[in-house]
Amino acid sequence: MPVRHSADQLDHRTAMRLAATEYDRFTELLESLTPEQWSAPAECPAWDVRQLACHVLGMAAYASSIREGRRQQKLAHKALAKGGGGEFIDHLTDLQVRERAALTPAQIIMHFRTLGPSAVKGRRRTPAIIRRRRMPEPQAIAGISEWWTIGFVTDVILTRDVWMHRVDLSRAIGRPVRLSADHDGELIADVVREWAGRHGQPFRLRLTGPAGGTWSSGTDGETLELDAVEFCRILSGREVGTGLLATPVPF
Repeated sequence: MPVRHSADQLDHRTAMRLAATEYDRFTELLESLTPEQWSAPAECPAWDVRQLACHVLGMAAYASSIREGRRQQKLAHKALAKGGGGEFIDHLTDLQVRERAALTPAQIIMHFRTLGPSAVKGRRRTPAIIRRRRMPEPQAIAGISEWWTIGFVTDVILTRDVWMHRVDLSRAIGRPVRLSADHDGELIADVVREWAGRHGQPFRLRLTGPAGGTWSSGTDGETLELDAVEFCRILSGREVGTGLLATPVPF
């Protein structure tokens, strides 16, 4: 099975800059919600906006300290063993939502203001020797198992998760996603690089919108043009993709 390294994606300093900005933008979006919008249904199955925010908050806590990360992992593995199946990540996110079920919107925002910077600090301080180690279990992407390094999770996946849920939240309340070339454009360019490496085929790709761009590899490949955010939603599995767009990328 292949091993996904953070070094194959973004350098650590850039990854932490993107992480800090993404936590800030997610917090700002929560601060702008009306009381009614917190109960709006999210596109994530069985979650409303408040529950989605609780998951992102729980994952920020997970990233903020080794002790908290291990605590959540232990409880999620216990639930996985007791439940007799399913994916570890589903048990982890369920735990994060359940543990924060009693929080009010104001409390969620208050915790985000603290945990966002703490999560960045915890991820930034993860030593390189630790980032190069493999995760304890393989991850399933479209039914295929692959190994990830700890650095791939801390530098790449944890930021993509917040970004995609910011998109989910914006769509749930009918608001355009805040996008910029220097932040979202860099995140999406990294997704394109991974997608191209995963399918390994020639292509021409034009992504539209403030975070878009143009990429190509080889000749006589598939030509694609679509919105940059929709491109990521398709690769994440939120929409169905065909041809090269059927190649998944983890978020």
